Amino acid sequence: MWHDLMAVQIPIVEKVLRTVAVYVLILVLFRLAGKRGLAGLNTFDMVVVFLLSNVVQNAIIGNDNSLLGGAIGAVTLVAVNAGVTRWLARDPKAARLLEGRPTTVVKDGKLVEGALHGLALRPSELEHAIRIQNGDKLGDVARARLEPDGQLLVALKHGEQSATRADVEDLRHRLAEIERLLTAIAADRRPPG
Repeated sequence: MWHDLMAVQIPIVEKVLRTVAVYVLILVLFRLAGKRGLAGLNTFDMVVVFLLSNVVQNAIIGNDNSLLGGAIGAVTLVAVNAGVTRWLARDPKAARLLEGRPTTVVKDGKLVEGALHGLALRPSELEHAIRIQNGDKLGDVARARLEPDGQLLVALKHGEQSATRADVEDLRHRLAEIERLLTAIAADRRPPG
């Protein structure tokens, strides 16, 4: 029993190479699928992720059902991912190559022609992102873009933005000044004595 758990049934170098190859393949597939594949996962995306993990399992482990073999694959996968993540954080050119560039989908309250279709985004997803970010409708948006990591960022037109704490504090100061001036005017109008 212990032998079956600990005896790696294929060479360790092969296991590492299999894991790296599958990682690169999936990275390329997601890059080709575009930003939409990395955006908020819907039901269909979740099905693909679950099935994808099952499909590539044998490509990673090969004819090896040992615990140690699985651990080697897992450690390799996590290490490669950590290395790629650190590399992308340090190298903007590599990040642009592997992740792509942001794509503007709304400019000055109007959809950018073909942007939703090219990204496979539905109008309802865009409307939802606008509402989450305090907009009411497309016309409220100065600019919206889909970032390489799949996040949809919405910048509302200045007049459509919610009041900030600084805005409220500024109004409090102005009201206090108005009260002070009204009190002074009322005091000046009182008859003496």
